[in-house]
Amino acid sequence: MLSNLHIRNLAIVDEVKVGFSPGLNVITGETGAGKSMLADALNLILGERADKSIIRSGETQCQVEALFSLASTAALDSVLEEAGLSPCDEGNLIIRRIVASSGAGKIIVNDSPATVQILKRLGMLLVDMHGPHEHQSLLDPTFQRDVLDAYGHLTAAVEAYATVYRKLLDLQADRRAIDGPDQETAARLDMLRFQITELDAADLEHTDEDALRQEHLQNANAARIIELGDAICNALLEEDASAFNALAVARRSIPELAELIPDGRGWADEIEAISVQIKELAAAVGAEARRIEADPERLQWLEDRMALLQKLKRKYGADVPAMLAFLEQARQQARDLETRGERLQALDAQIAEALRGVETAGGMLTRERRTCSTALAKAITVQLHDLGFSHARFGVTINPCPPSAYGMDIIDYAFSPNPGETLRSLKDIASSGEISRVMLAVKTVLAGHDRIPVLFFDEIDANLGGEMGNAVGRKLAEVAGSHQVICITHLPQVAVHGATHFVVAKAVQDGRTRTSIRPIQGDTRAEEVARMLGGKDLTSVTLRHAREMLHLPA
Repeated sequence: MLSNLHIRNLAIVDEVKVGFSPGLNVITGETGAGKSMLADALNLILGERADKSIIRSGETQCQVEALFSLASTAALDSVLEEAGLSPCDEGNLIIRRIVASSGAGKIIVNDSPATVQILKRLGMLLVDMHGPHEHQSLLDPTFQRDVLDAYGHLTAAVEAYATVYRKLLDLQADRRAIDGPDQETAARLDMLRFQITELDAADLEHTDEDALRQEHLQNANAARIIELGDAICNALLEEDASAFNALAVARRSIPELAELIPDGRGWADEIEAISVQIKELAAAVGAEARRIEADPERLQWLEDRMALLQKLKRKYGADVPAMLAFLEQARQQARDLETRGERLQALDAQIAEALRGVETAGGMLTRERRTCSTALAKAITVQLHDLGFSHARFGVTINPCPPSAYGMDIIDYAFSPNPGETLRSLKDIASSGEISRVMLAVKTVLAGHDRIPVLFFDEIDANLGGEMGNAVGRKLAEVAGSHQVICITHLPQVAVHGATHFVVAKAVQDGRTRTSIRPIQGDTRAEEVARMLGGKDLTSVTLRHAREMLHLPA
């Protein structure tokens, strides 16, 4: 159940805290007092779009916090854990949402940041909202189909059908991808073959760009390499003033120095080692420099090869690996086009098989829908009788249609409110007041078939009055036996059926309009019901009538 709702700075609400009870919670108040702000606040908790205009004038943000206390949280915990959020603690789920004028809103679920998408998933498991604009959803074929499937527990059959239908769509998409005029196919194949030939001729599999660049660099600078090598060898070894000769002079002075400085006895060995290193370095430089020879023909080949690679890169990819990937893709596309006829035949066979699967699964789904449609129609008819339609009949018609994402059926609800009238489509005959009661009948029937713990009705009693309102109140109380029901109502006949009654009022304090909500009972509740019966000016007659409706002593 929804245990608590805390609202701050929402529209004309300064701060409101509401503690709801199990069973039927009714909310009343004068028009314009702010009753709808409860629905607005709860919609924010359930992931509806947030508009900065809802923030109370003069404030920078509004905040709504809800505490749900639940007997079972397995489904909720699954959603939370999938999102990396903390599971419910001892059956409690806390959701807080902040809407800021700066646009930087926050969503907190069990003390962890969350997203609107997560709120929507949680909301589908928590609250079934039914507002004044949702009466018309009863006329929507999609809503009608969903009600039938929910009542019949047809989730498995719907998913089985959806699986084979998606397979059919995938196969049809594959066929469209390779289907096309033969002339376009031939032109595409010619282009692919040209590209493959051009890339194959380049022998990219055995091409090392780094090695090519290095060889070209050395070949283009062969003369300079030889010149630098000779200069280094001369400086190290050949010239009179070479490093090697300088070390030889130093080596001759070491023995005498070592007699004077005992620590210098090892210096001779070090000089000898350096001399060896100089010889080895000079030999290595000389050998490497002599290896490089100017080869004009090889240089021209290298330049032609590098130019070819640059040309191919502009057409097929930024480097050799990218061009090889393009080549493999072109080969695969060419193979696909060359075998296009065979592939089309294979796909046609697969599509035919998938279509048979769709028809089989769709036929099974249709049969299950037809079976439960009779039971649904009877169940709704029973509820309609309780809601004042003593002679009403309700029907569910199922007509065939081409395969779609949700089956091969068009669902339509039919209604006959009066005796002797034939069943006609609900959208053609029902008034808004009748639709409200039919919707309540549907909600009542579904209440025993879903696990959503909270039902919220905003003006379900619109366009009703008198005994019809009393019937609606009794039905809401009946539904509240298995669900927590929160109902905003204008009818005293509905309000008196509430196990808990809240009244919403607005007042001007310090030049600002503020909305408040408080639970009422006893005499205070009788006065509120009397106001609903006869207006602000209470009379002994309306007050006595209110006490009778509440079964209070006179």
